[in-house]
Amino acid sequence: MTDFPSSDLIELVAGRRGHFRTESGYHSALWFDLDPLFAASDKVWPYVEALSDMLIKDKPDVICGPLRGGAFLAQQLSEIIGSEFWYTEPVSGGADTGLFGACYRLPEGFVNRMPEARVAIVDDVVSAGSSLRATDTELRAKGFKVVAVGTLLALGTVGTSYFSNRKVPVHAVTSDPFDLWQPADCPHCKAGVPLERVG
Repeated sequence: MTDFPSSDLIELVAGRRGHFRTESGYHSALWFDLDPLFAASDKVWPYVEALSDMLIKDKPDVICGPLRGGAFLAQQLSEIIGSEFWYTEPVSGGADTGLFGACYRLPEGFVNRMPEARVAIVDDVVSAGSSLRATDTELRAKGFKVVAVGTLLALGTVGTSYFSNRKVPVHAVTSDPFDLWQPADCPHCKAGVPLERVG
């Protein structure tokens, strides 16, 4: 873990402070725009290789990631490991209130490619893990076995704990503390700070 400091990844993305409602429904005081992360491929590649070394032990037939960043990562990992590459895409019209209302869909072209596939699901950065949870739900509903979860950077423990508590191996190349609050507990809401929806 010491060879892969979280700061090296965080400096590659655009971050800003404020009061944000994330895709998961949790509130945060810090938001990262992850779109630039894979632009610096030479800096990200060692983290990708490290994650592939972790995931290959779970013998996945497929690496699947939610669009966008998770899919970019899944494609790179599948090439290293020799697994198939799949992705899920967000479905508009999901629940707008509450926690974890996001929905992700597996394109029909993947559904019958490999019945009973062992799937590792990945995302570039995980905080609450909304897109991974939705991807997990979709894959299990289609009859696939989720054998592992992987990420380059775990922010906090909300997202990773969800899978660990369900006995799914979770692999993170590096991690960093991160504050997330349910709306009722959010100090920024109590202070009357305007809320911005992101994600």
